[in-house]
Amino acid sequence: MPDRKQLFHGYLAAAATLLMWTCFSLVSRMGGKSVLTPYDVFALRSITSTLVLLPFAGSLPPGSWRDRRLWLLTLLCSLLYCLLVYNGFKYAPAAHGAILLSGMQPLLISAVALLLFGTRPGRMRRIGIVSISVGLICAAIPYFTDWSAASAFGDLLILLSSICWAFYSVLAARWGYSAWTLTRAVVFGSAVIYLPVYLIWLPKQMAAAPLSMIVMQCVFQGIVATILAMLAYLKAIALLGTERTAAFLALVPIVTGILAVPLLDEALTTWLLSGLIFVSLGSYIASRYGSTPIGS
Repeated sequence: MPDRKQLFHGYLAAAATLLMWTCFSLVSRMGGKSVLTPYDVFALRSITSTLVLLPFAGSLPPGSWRDRRLWLLTLLCSLLYCLLVYNGFKYAPAAHGAILLSGMQPLLISAVALLLFGTRPGRMRRIGIVSISVGLICAAIPYFTDWSAASAFGDLLILLSSICWAFYSVLAARWGYSAWTLTRAVVFGSAVIYLPVYLIWLPKQMAAAPLSMIVMQCVFQGIVATILAMLAYLKAIALLGTERTAAFLALVPIVTGILAVPLLDEALTTWLLSGLIFVSLGSYIASRYGSTPIGS
């Protein structure tokens, strides 16, 4: 049982993770609304994180560059995830992104664990999944009265990115790589594949973007989201445990939805607020009381 000091530091780390995960949707949506292309944002993330971690490249475990599992995880959580999510935030509001990225993970992880390994969710996790489903229906209802093809397309892209992240989460847990190895392998692997393609073929608008936007995306996407959020998350898990940390982070959708109103001038309708509450509640129940073991 953790003592008070351990709990304090654990919740401090969890609060830092909550802030950074919330800011991911907000900052990514800011990039999406700017003149930067989604490919620019991913390039800024990749360049910055590679430069920061470059001094640690030589200490990767032997055989990392030939490890097919690491390449698959790199494809799922960086190449596919980033290209889908940054394109999605060109069209979809930040609150939608928070629901689909953070709020849906318990549901998607349960589905992936069942699909790959036959792991069935327990009763409390099923209750949480029902609450998440109700929240998604609430968030989707405005589409039937105020249809927006662009926003729906953005939601679809973000949903696909969330599915990629769920596969990554389940497989990474199953295969047991350390977070430090995974972080470096994903950063270096995606840079080797993506940056040459970006430089030669993909559309670019960096020259037209304000320096402040470029710096913000570099610092947040390349350092905060890629490195610091992972370290804070792991610290919280070490001090609080997986379930307690995940339950705390169930607040991400509702905090994002509220902050998106003043920061991004996004509307917080009754239906969307209801959806945020149900998804957050469902994520809490599924994470705190119904964890799904991935197996070994």
